Amino acid sequence: MGAGQPWSRPARRNRPMRTGLAFAGFGVALCCVGAAGLGAWNLQTVRQAAGPIRETADGFLSEVALGDSEGAYDRLCADARSRWSAIGFTSWVRTPPMVTDYEITDVSVATRSGRPHGTVTVKVTRDGGLTEERRLPVVREGGDWRVCGDPF
Repeated sequence: MGAGQPWSRPARRNRPMRTGLAFAGFGVALCCVGAAGLGAWNLQTVRQAAGPIRETADGFLSEVALGDSEGAYDRLCADARSRWSAIGFTSWVRTPPMVTDYEITDVSVATRSGRPHGTVTVKVTRDGGLTEERRLPVVREGGDWRVCGDPF
């Protein structure tokens, strides 16, 4: 019997360029998925914050319009309370022309350093029918939303 040559597999061509492109494509796809996930998380955080921000501003303005300056003062952030004493805030709220009505026209929410904060645009009506547009900054502080800055 003749001794035949054993079968051998044909030699493969080395294709480093194709391998490199495959890894690069995988890396780009992974980055796109990560960016999309981060964007979706950020959008969800912002949407979840819009309701509580509106409620905080609505409660604050309602208390101001009703003359409950003590309740409104409790809704201020620590920074605003450090600038205003409770008595000073009360006298400021009760100084004519006082707020008699309001209408929230816009709530915008953004994130800064991964923390949501908002700005509520409100149309304030004062004694005598004078109306003006104001922006209330709202921040998260100690698990609660608080009006921060000078609201009037």
